[in-house]
Amino acid sequence: MTHGDSEIFGVLRSARRVWAVAAIHGEAARLTALHRELIGRFATGDRLVYLGNYLGVGGDIAATLDELLLFRREIFCTPGLEPEDVVFLRGAQEEMWRKLLQLQFAATPRQVFDWMLAQGAEATLRAYGGDPDTARSRFREGVLAITKWTGLLREAVRAHPGHEELLTALRRAAYTEGGELLFVSAGVDPGLPLSDQADTFWWGNSAFSDMTEPFAGFHLVVRGYDRHRRGADIRPPIASIDSGAGFGGRLSAACFDLEGHLLDWIDA
Repeated sequence: MTHGDSEIFGVLRSARRVWAVAAIHGEAARLTALHRELIGRFATGDRLVYLGNYLGVGGDIAATLDELLLFRREIFCTPGLEPEDVVFLRGAQEEMWRKLLQLQFAATPRQVFDWMLAQGAEATLRAYGGDPDTARSRFREGVLAITKWTGLLREAVRAHPGHEELLTALRRAAYTEGGELLFVSAGVDPGLPLSDQADTFWWGNSAFSDMTEPFAGFHLVVRGYDRHRRGADIRPPIASIDSGAGFGGRLSAACFDLEGHLLDWIDA
């Protein structure tokens, strides 16, 4: 079954079960605790998908990415696990960070920047040595000053081994090769085919929670972030596993079989 370019979508091959990790939002300590539990439950034939929103909101963003990279290396001790069996999706926070590093191309950089800060991007900015006041002064100085400022932010990311590589290799969505399970960051628009979802993957769609029919033939669509923060909600053909990490809640991971049944759950 082919839904799109593998450079855009992660394809989980020969999966027996799939673990999905909800939005983390810079909660490094919770992620570490979740990983310590997950490593004891992860079995041969399992696959792993992180559902985006590693950045933003929380205060330990650099440590969060370090932990993701460390665990990725650790879990490859599982027999038969290949690099493509662990997939990282892009969430709204990663999309905002990508756009923030291109602010010199924005028609109204100050307005775009202030909107991003209101959505939680300030935590990521500060994690890599930036601050809002310096940014705003660069906006007043013009395009060349903004370009220099974003260049310094890029260098700050590169100073953390593996961070840039991780953030530039994110997938839009992931699915099992037989088309049984679909994994997204924030949702899908049930009225559009998978190839036309665009930024719905990381911004979500209000119709997601009302879905009662399978989307594009998938038994289950699993998302990791609910912007309304209503808590975990699993009712096929959809599953929302966001338990509020970064907003006073817990960080969750869920394990599903290819029929879409919930087999295991971890809270940290």
